[in-house]
Amino acid sequence: MNIKVCGITQLKQLQQLDGLNIDFAGLIFQKDSPRYLGDKIARDELKESDFDIKKTGVFMDAEMIDILDAIDDYGLDVVQLHGSETPEMCADLSEEVEVIKVFSIGDGKVDIDEMVADYDDVCDYYLLDTYVDGIAGGTGKKFDWKTLSKAKIEKPFFVSGGISIEDVAAIKKIRHPDFYGIDINSKFEKEPGIKDMALVLKLKQELKGI
Repeated sequence: MNIKVCGITQLKQLQQLDGLNIDFAGLIFQKDSPRYLGDKIARDELKESDFDIKKTGVFMDAEMIDILDAIDDYGLDVVQLHGSETPEMCADLSEEVEVIKVFSIGDGKVDIDEMVADYDDVCDYYLLDTYVDGIAGGTGKKFDWKTLSKAKIEKPFFVSGGISIEDVAAIKKIRHPDFYGIDINSKFEKEPGIKDMALVLKLKQELKGI
């Protein structure tokens, strides 16, 4: 079970996550986010950091040049795309780093396979998040995970949206051959951008063996 902790704003916490053998760390480049990276971590410090954790830049409808600059400036290993980025853009970015394409799942009937079809050959992972009241992702709410059982996804995917320590049992019940990991954020924070490392450790321990 891979774990991605999103919304990191401190180099010390990135180091701590690396020490816990967390797999991915999300660094948010969306300026209106309360977890916007901004100048909270120096570019050179992040670029020169020697971590095994995958530094993942999170973007929404950013210009290609801005994403490429961030990859270079911060030494990103992965980019996560939350907006209406085209398959062509994903293909171009995949020549530089790994690409996670995000798809938002609402309450109604959703054909996940149809949503992801055009991106099958141009990204490395999918991330399925929750769509609520016009907001795609970052809502702190879950979509109906039962919809995953009907999907024929053939690419590693993350599940995101309001995941907390209380969801361990439900996570263990997800049965899909390409279920790759979970993406956590607000339910594991002391305040926006500051993670509760004890809670992250507890989650990792409870998911051990999956």
